Amino acid sequence: MKHANVAIFVPHAGCPQRCSFCSQNSITGQARLPTVDEVRSTLKTAEENLKEKSRFAEIAFFGGSFTAIDRGDMLALLEAAAPSVRDGIFSGIRISTRPDAIDKQVLELLRQYGVTTIELGAQSMDDTVLQRNRRGHTAEQVRQASRLIQEMGFSLGLQMMTGLLGDNAAGAMRTAKAFAALKPDCVRIYPTIVMKGTELAQWYQSGEYVPMELDETVELCCNLLELFGSRLIPVIRLGLHSSPEMQRDRIAGPWHPAFRELCESRLFLRRLLAFLERKQILPGCVEIHVSPQWVSKAVGQSRCNLFELSRRGYAAHVVPNPSVNPAEFQVHALI
Repeated sequence: MKHANVAIFVPHAGCPQRCSFCSQNSITGQARLPTVDEVRSTLKTAEENLKEKSRFAEIAFFGGSFTAIDRGDMLALLEAAAPSVRDGIFSGIRISTRPDAIDKQVLELLRQYGVTTIELGAQSMDDTVLQRNRRGHTAEQVRQASRLIQEMGFSLGLQMMTGLLGDNAAGAMRTAKAFAALKPDCVRIYPTIVMKGTELAQWYQSGEYVPMELDETVELCCNLLELFGSRLIPVIRLGLHSSPEMQRDRIAGPWHPAFRELCESRLFLRRLLAFLERKQILPGCVEIHVSPQWVSKAVGQSRCNLFELSRRGYAAHVVPNPSVNPAEFQVHALI
């Protein structure tokens, strides 16, 4: 059964300072802490919509630093959500927080309320990058918090950003390798987007910050997908989701409404070309059999993969084949 989250956003709540890139209100479309009644209403609606599938879903408090918000507010939100977990309606509670807002006491408290997964907004494992972007924590605090979370039996998620001020592709790969060494249960990857009202926007307008290009970011994220995939660490989110607020307030940066598909499509082409070379399949007519849900990724945005194959001498036809597993392919050379 595919995992699902019932997302409840707590923008800016608990953050001790504002990071250079942060525009949570624009990203989430929400500007204030949810009330207890709103949490209960959201869960009731999710239960009705998901029906029996709800027991595979987690209640997810995202957006702010959940363990750093006012303790009374945190407990009120947990108390609103916990009965649905105790009654087996949802599988658990997932929270997002800062590495420096984790200690044994707060973890013991979270466990009492049915929290199962903790995601850390680490963003980078380079202390200089963290400092320049006003993160307010260190890479060592990410390591310490990660170990403590795992030791106390929670699932660990780590969130990273690419293209931050002072970072580059090589730095992102170092962060990814440091993440992989911590053996998280999942990872999220967010390319840096310049949003209105942020310090990063001021740096962009002054010329101090130059965002990565979309094609450069796609290539980098292909490498990140390969790295995490080789360690069997799922990347459960790649790129920011689209929203009216995102469209309104985005100034610059490598954003695309189907960013993950761009990356998976590029990675598919990379693997296909390597296969053709390894198997010494000469240019000519070929059929590429893929899972039906992977047809668009195999073809590529605006048929870019087929054009690249054609440029190399292959007249390629993508064939949907239910017997082929997602992300895999079969190649048939035609006489």
